[in-house]
Amino acid sequence: MMHAPSPTPPVPADILLAAYRAGIFPMADGREDPEMFWVEPRERAVFPIDGFRASTSLRKLLRQEKFEVTCNADFAGVIAACAEPRRERPDEESGTWISHAIEASYNALHRAGHAHSVEVWQDGALVGGLYGVDLPGTFCGESMFSRADNASKIALAWLVAAMRAAGKILLDCQFITPHLRTLGAVTMSQADYLVLLEKALKTNAAPLPEGFAALAQKAQLSGVSPGKLIAQSFTQTS
Repeated sequence: MMHAPSPTPPVPADILLAAYRAGIFPMADGREDPEMFWVEPRERAVFPIDGFRASTSLRKLLRQEKFEVTCNADFAGVIAACAEPRRERPDEESGTWISHAIEASYNALHRAGHAHSVEVWQDGALVGGLYGVDLPGTFCGESMFSRADNASKIALAWLVAAMRAAGKILLDCQFITPHLRTLGAVTMSQADYLVLLEKALKTNAAPLPEGFAALAQKAQLSGVSPGKLIAQSFTQTS
């Protein structure tokens, strides 16, 4: 009698964190892939914290607050949405690098307090978001999704604003895409990235959720909505 193969166990949190501190991260070849492999890109994509390009239309959306934005309200929902197969280009086959084992690993890392999500809601429905790994001075963005126009851009704008509020200096986005480049992402060698990562890991920046809390507190004290506050901050730096 044949038995189905056992599911791949999640990667322990301490191993995942050690990998990110060394500049590497796991991927898989497909949703059902039982194996995963470690990636160390030759070229790394990062967002300069003060170089995020918020277009006039994005700043307008932030001020309008058509969306509700939260942190860690539905981590499992965000990573499940990010894992849904999709096409980067119309002529490509749909696929995903987030296997069930990778999904389980990051859900466990979230429960341990080291992975966070940003959720974008519209009329009570989850329409966009992102997730990643939180390290001292650093946030390693893993994936994002959008089910409504500009929802992922809204999530990214809030992430950058919360990172600034937390005192973080490095936003890693791993691989460059045309979409990320239009928002201000740049590339560097892996060697240069490791130098920047080492510097970031030595900072005493707060965890990402504390950055979100600081944004809310600042908005309350200033008497404006968080979305308007974030839009204003990008007007000053864009």
